[in-house]
Amino acid sequence: MIYINKYLDYLKYERKLSNNTILSYENDLKDLYSFFKEDIIKISYKDLIKYINTLSNLNPRSIAHHITVINSFYSFLVLNEDIKINPAENVSVPKLPKKLPEFLTVDEINKLLDIELTDEYSYRNKAMLETLYATGLRISELINLRFSNIDLNNNIIRVMGKGSKERMVPLNDIATKYLILYINEFRGKILKLKQSEYLFISNAKKPITRQGFFKILKKECQRAGIKKQVSPHVLRHSFATHLLANGADLRVIQELLGHSSIVTTEIYTHVVNDKIKKDYDDTHPRSHIQ
Repeated sequence: MIYINKYLDYLKYERKLSNNTILSYENDLKDLYSFFKEDIIKISYKDLIKYINTLSNLNPRSIAHHITVINSFYSFLVLNEDIKINPAENVSVPKLPKKLPEFLTVDEINKLLDIELTDEYSYRNKAMLETLYATGLRISELINLRFSNIDLNNNIIRVMGKGSKERMVPLNDIATKYLILYINEFRGKILKLKQSEYLFISNAKKPITRQGFFKILKKECQRAGIKKQVSPHVLRHSFATHLLANGADLRVIQELLGHSSIVTTEIYTHVVNDKIKKDYDDTHPRSHIQ
């Protein structure tokens, strides 16, 4: 395990990957280690194929993830001169069907955000959801927002994204309005006499967690009558899809989302194009043979 631990340290301290990503890499590499034990740095391409064949009970996406992790691990060992040849270099990854991101329609978003404002918690939930849809933040970025990150006079949030890359994201007027209301009138009621640098506070007077936000989102979706499986990432997809559908430049969306590559952002063009085609087929009087 010494080589795996060294690689995980590299991912954490040099690549600065998220804890969830590192954990997924660690799980895959532990499986690899349990199969080969100390021979993990002596295996050949054929040995590796035998191991991958044992993964046949997994879905293609999981197998592809295993292969990608293994290839990256052995590339690291080659770079560090622990081994001379990467046994995974020529292992092919199974072809995966393109999975288009799930998103909410504008009507569904409007229903979700139509929260009855009755107390400090409903104002907090309104401010969180408006902010998430207005900015397309990742959930980790939202729950880690601090007062030092927001400039409500200029409608801007400073976000620390993946790989500690900082970006500036604009806020719309509605999100700013409810953030100001939440901060000035209701956040203190949740905290009572406690202090916190974090923006969004839980009922326990601590920063909102992923799990806590997910529970709130699920409850609000049920209230709004939304049947889809909605995660925080679905709101991020909705943000990007709606911007693109209304004419926003793809490069601008890439910058707002904090994608390092435009290729990642291009998936939204498929979503919008599919919707355009469906709308055409549904509405054009001559789109179907009688």
